[in-house]
Order: sequence, then C-alpha cells, then structure tokens
Amino acid sequence: MTTDTSQHQKWNLSDLLDTLHTRIQGELQACRVLAHPTDKGDASEDVWLKLMQDYLPQRYRAEKAHVVDSNGEFSEQIDIVIFDRQYTPLIFELRGSMIVPAESVYAVFEVKQTANKAHIEYAKKKIASVKALHRTSAPIRHLTGKNQKALFSIQGGLLVFNSNIQPDTLQSYLEKDPLRRINIGCVASNHGTSKPAGYFLAPAIEIDDPSNIAPCEFYPHPKAATAFLFKLIGLLQTLGTVPAIDMDKYAEKLI
Repeated sequence: MTTDTSQHQKWNLSDLLDTLHTRIQGELQACRVLAHPTDKGDASEDVWLKLMQDYLPQRYRAEKAHVVDSNGEFSEQIDIVIFDRQYTPLIFELRGSMIVPAESVYAVFEVKQTANKAHIEYAKKKIASVKALHRTSAPIRHLTGKNQKALFSIQGGLLVFNSNIQPDTLQSYLEKDPLRRINIGCVASNHGTSKPAGYFLAPAIEIDDPSNIAPCEFYPHPKAATAFLFKLIGLLQTLGTVPAIDMDKYAEKLI
C-alpha cells in the first residue's frame, strides 16, 4: 500500500512560519488602532500572552499573575508569568487573580506599546519584585541519595510593539544589577519609527551564575516576534526543571 505524499511535498516550512508571523504581527498592529491607552495596553498583553499559551510546550503555563514566596511576600502583578505546571502543587486562582509560588517561575515579562526609558525603568521595578522573593529547594531522593536542585536565575523580559530609542541605547538601559536585570525581550515592529525591529538576549552564562553579567545583545530581525518565540523556547529548555517546593516552609503559614 502506498501513501500519497503529493500534498506533503507542497508544504513549505518557511511558508508555515511566515503565516505564523503574519498572524502575530497583524494582531499586534490591530492593537495600535485602539484609542484608549488602557484598552491598547490590555489588548497587547492579550496578544503576547496568547502567543505563549498557544506555542510554549505544555509543561509551561503563561498567565497574568502575582508571585508569592514561603515568607508570605508578594510581587507586584506581572503581565506574563511563565511557570511550571507539571510539578507545581500550589497555584491559587481567587476572583480572577492568579497567584503562583516563586519556586515555579521561569520567567516574567512586562508588556508595553513602546520601548522608552520610563517604560524600561517600570519594567525593571516589576521584575525586581519577583526576583527579590525567597525560593526554597527541597531535597529530591534518587537511587544514589538525595540532592537539592540549584536555583537558576528567573528571567526578566520586556515585550514592546516598537521602540523610540536606538538598540545601543536600549541595551544600556537593560541594567547590570541581577535583581533588576532585563535579559530577554522583543521589539516586534519598526512601524512608525526608524528604530529596527528585533529581539534581545543575554548570554546563557548568566543562567547558572546571575552575578556573571554580560551585555545583552540586540539582534535586528524582520520577523522579530516569531524569532523571539523560538529564542524563548530555547532559553526555557536551557533552564531545565524548576526546584521542588519545600512544602513544610509554606505549611508554616497555616495558623
């Protein structure tokens, strides 16, 4: 029995990726026509959030959320939190608000329409509210004994439609302080500006040693949002698995 492969031979991976990019870009562009700034911002957040919900592997979940630690400290509300869903027992949804434990977080993103100094400073403040939280790491038993997973650096990101500043200026604003560090992000379009679209990314060396800060690199790209998505997936793969939550520390808050 033979299989007709004529249809498969007509498929083209580049065309499929072009279709994905066109959809993402079209939805982000559509947000720009909304008159009210709040409506415009909410719509942009929804587009970026849906992109991650649709295309990140199922082991990850992306939501707007607050982050909490075992000391009872909370972050500010974060536009997009990428967190583990496979091994995380504590996720709270209260009246439409989601709260996730700090140990489960891989990355956090602030979404803005435009990259400028004020928006970048605001994003760094939000990111720091997550990175400052305490994270536990419970020992995991193996055949050869027990070990604790080392804590990786939570990735801080910024997602914008376009930029009012040149890439080298953008890079200089991204911060060297590990607590406030923005180390991944995307400028989706050059629409209405002479500044290029592209994505930015810090070297992978920071993941295991957050104090080892190297300059973030900006990579111009005509299909920036899609290129960013691929880089994000690769970065998440590099981070591996989140640490096991020390449930006893959270249980201490039961009064």
